[in-house]
Amino acid sequence: MIPHILLILGLATLSLALRSFRHVLAKKLGGVGILCTSFFAGYLLSGVWQVGVFCALSWFLLPWLEILTRIRKLTLPLEKNLRQKTPPNSSSFPVLSDLTEEIEGEGFEHVVDAGWDWDEYAQFFRLFYKEVDRTQAAVCLVDQQDIAFYYLSISSRAKDGRIWTTWNYPFSYSLKLVPQWRVNRLRGEQTFLQIYESHKHFLSLNSVHLDDLAALEPESIQEEIQKDLRAQIAHNLASGVLRKDSAGAVRYSWRGLLFIWLQFLRDLVRFS
Repeated sequence: MIPHILLILGLATLSLALRSFRHVLAKKLGGVGILCTSFFAGYLLSGVWQVGVFCALSWFLLPWLEILTRIRKLTLPLEKNLRQKTPPNSSSFPVLSDLTEEIEGEGFEHVVDAGWDWDEYAQFFRLFYKEVDRTQAAVCLVDQQDIAFYYLSISSRAKDGRIWTTWNYPFSYSLKLVPQWRVNRLRGEQTFLQIYESHKHFLSLNSVHLDDLAALEPESIQEEIQKDLRAQIAHNLASGVLRKDSAGAVRYSWRGLLFIWLQFLRDLVRFS
């Protein structure tokens, strides 16, 4: 039994050590090592290989605990009404001031602070616009129960209705994107300048030129985002990811919960 325990501890130590490296391949090997450690822990301690398989696969089933206990009960408003919103204080979002200075340093103008609240879920947007590039930018803070994170996004709206967005949203998105929304997703922590340069490269790769982009009035950006949110809810209702309940709010359908699980798996593989 002691040799088995030492082998399991050795595999766990090696896996965690590989996970500590910045190189993607090392992180992937560390993720595989954690699955192997789980398998051998179940197999060697029980003597039954099926138990080992179950222990390894449990990592893929673990998201269902969150899905069935929290996400299944989550409701969203049919209309996400954005309103002007007071920015969070410096203790709850200490980097907002630095991010604002960084974005304005690239020639963007601060337009408005907006957001929406629903039960225990809230979003805050600080919106910017750069007229010469016909490009909008946003700092978004998402706060849900005990989970809070922020991300940066840069968007250019084409005259044909397509929206070209570059962002560092940290998770696989929990709703299906509308067909006209094209996303360039960046991994890890990025400075605004890095995201901005990647966005310009993204537009260039897709042969999107300045003349293809719609010029916006800064005051209309909040309304445009409101339309985007409305279109996304409608698209997910039509695709069956969301459903209306008797109270007029929307919830995830069982098809939607399966979609969420697949998105969890994508993150599990990506972060492994």
